[in-house]
Amino acid sequence: MASKPKQKMPVADRAKQFMPFSALKGLEDALAAKERQIVDKKELSEDGAELLSRKLSEMKIGDFARITYFSDGEYISCDGRVTKIDEVYKEITVVKTVIPIEDIYDIVLGEKTNEKP
Repeated sequence: MASKPKQKMPVADRAKQFMPFSALKGLEDALAAKERQIVDKKELSEDGAELLSRKLSEMKIGDFARITYFSDGEYISCDGRVTKIDEVYKEITVVKTVIPIEDIYDIVLGEKTNEKP
């Protein structure tokens, strides 16, 4: 009795054998969410609000900016080129991130840096 030659497994199927397996799917995300510390939104002082207003008025499309803003219980820093300033909806877009002006805490205008805020 002659046996049929064994066909090779397709490369895509062979690669699946070596993919990581997670028995507790979603555990990493749940732990990261639990570790996240939620903070209250800080109110700017009069001087801070005035300085922020001045920086906003100086900002132009194409400027490089590092913007620190409040979102979902945490402060986030976003840096890149300003691609849109929407005075009607009161939003600033840095690359593809849309930031409501009312949530902005600080702006640093200038050249790109590798420093962390």
